[in-house]
Amino acid sequence: MMMDLLNSALNLVVPPASLVMLAFAWPALTFINACEWAYNSFYGVEDMADKVVVITGASSGIGERIAYEYAKRRAILVLVARRENRLIGISETARRIGARHVMIMAADVVKEEDCKRFINEAINFYGRVDHLVNTASLGHTFYFEEASDTSVFPLLMDINFWGNVYPTYVALPYLRQNKGRIIVNASIENWLPLPRMSLYSAAKAALINFYDTLRFELKDDVGVTIATHGWIGTEMSRGKFMVEEGAEMQWKEEREVHVSGGPVEEFARLIVEGACRGDTYVKFPSWYDVFLLYRAFAPNVMGWTFHFLLSSLGPRRTSSLIGMGRPLPDNGSSLQRLDASPARNRLTAPDTLTFSQSPRQLGQRSD
Repeated sequence: MMMDLLNSALNLVVPPASLVMLAFAWPALTFINACEWAYNSFYGVEDMADKVVVITGASSGIGERIAYEYAKRRAILVLVARRENRLIGISETARRIGARHVMIMAADVVKEEDCKRFINEAINFYGRVDHLVNTASLGHTFYFEEASDTSVFPLLMDINFWGNVYPTYVALPYLRQNKGRIIVNASIENWLPLPRMSLYSAAKAALINFYDTLRFELKDDVGVTIATHGWIGTEMSRGKFMVEEGAEMQWKEEREVHVSGGPVEEFARLIVEGACRGDTYVKFPSWYDVFLLYRAFAPNVMGWTFHFLLSSLGPRRTSSLIGMGRPLPDNGSSLQRLDASPARNRLTAPDTLTFSQSPRQLGQRSD
């Protein structure tokens, strides 16, 4: 009874009191943050020359562009992705731009053993890891109830969540030695849940909460920079991995699609600048922050908006089973399930998930 009364009293007092305190504190906090940003921009920028940067999902999109930005800062790059043939060309470009040395490795970030191998190779060859950049992600554009094969659900969580957690877990002891930094490619779907992206939004929300919590645990030993973006122009947004009507990604061809428009080059530049400055968050474009206010203080407005937009799109339909390239049954039932083997085994060829026998080192270290 006493606890019920206490909670009732707090429900009445805490919200308005917090709003008043926030109204007074916000200007001061904004000023302090601006001063800190200005100071770090001039005096606190980390020199990345000869420092080792491991980038996952580096074969395209945001990961590729981030590699070029670090190359301009004369960093040593360890590029990790499943498509080794793509990494060869990217590594050559990075070396021309200014990278001191480049190592490429074919690996699957959802496998802990693969993560151990590419981190260990980086340590054995270079002796250190200074920045870990996690960019591998996978999006979708289907309504949850119309997904016809639930066996692809774990794949989305594997890449978008565990594909970040495993490399982080393995690299942390080495990052701690050098007071390094973890950079994470997240998304505004964390606080702006968009229809037809339910699983992606859930994975990104889990990702941000994981790294926010990890930041507290690590204190000042390892920095964490979380990058959130709106709609940016990468391979998926240009339709390369979409079937007709944008209803399905061709996962058979690619597992490192970067959901993303705005210029990806600009976002990559801001990420690297923010990481070297020690920013906790990098947001592009920053005006998306306004949706945080709507979600906190007027969530019904977002609900009404999406209801209106969805009602104007006409009947819902996905053009094929997710990841299978087959038409939906005529009755359009969302309850049918396939009896075939798990989709995860059909979407990618086994030999593309393995490492090369030895990592490739491209370019020579210069003094």
